[in-house]
Amino acid sequence: MTRVITIANQKGGVGKTTTTVNMAAALAQAGHQVLVIDLDPQGNASTALGISHAEGVLSIYEVLSGEADLAAATVPCPDIPGLFGVPATVDLAGAEIELVTAEGREFALTRALGTYLGTAGQHLDYVLIDCPPSLGLLTLNGLVAAQEVLLPIQCEYYALEGLSQLLRTIELVRANLNPALEVSAILLTMYDGRTRLASQVADEVRSHFGTRVLATVIPRSVRLSEAPSYSQTVLTYDPSSAGALCYREAAEEFAAIK
Repeated sequence: MTRVITIANQKGGVGKTTTTVNMAAALAQAGHQVLVIDLDPQGNASTALGISHAEGVLSIYEVLSGEADLAAATVPCPDIPGLFGVPATVDLAGAEIELVTAEGREFALTRALGTYLGTAGQHLDYVLIDCPPSLGLLTLNGLVAAQEVLLPIQCEYYALEGLSQLLRTIELVRANLNPALEVSAILLTMYDGRTRLASQVADEVRSHFGTRVLATVIPRSVRLSEAPSYSQTVLTYDPSSAGALCYREAAEEFAAIK
């Protein structure tokens, strides 16, 4: 069975895209076949995977609008065997407006992914969907298409602010559109062990969500921030860095979730 995971948080700057691409890279390096779908018009996941997302490139926009199938828009990541991506271009910014009037608009990605995974000989272990920092129609498509949600939460003061709204949205999606959806894991990001605040936030998140919070925490790391500017994930940019080691551990933990 292919595990389809949406990485979502409507707050910006929580390490959502960083988590998507590095978890995907770690899973691929562990021998899995992994697809990353970039649903964020900024295209940051595409950049980190070294995949072109210039204007005119076949992208997730054409897939959602029905102009192309998912297989045609899927390209291999140049650095990591077994890792593939579907890029996002600036055109995606207009997709939410265009989809508003479309019939079954919440299921556009579900349909495309279902066709792709149903193709003879096509096998993926994981599909990771990187959503924009909002609760709009693109994120809704990501939530409807997935079985699992991975929530990155930063270890900072406003960590839990807005989280109740996201959890309510997930509940509404489960009740009305996708009963299989569940929050399978929560990952603490931007952890600074030198501050009391980081450990307080981590304790608070663990007390709220219990065993769904992965034991591995992702530290604040310059290497994690630098890697995308070289069109790489941290696992190829600096494989021995703290960020790379922690994402490998987090991916191993996540892979063990049944």
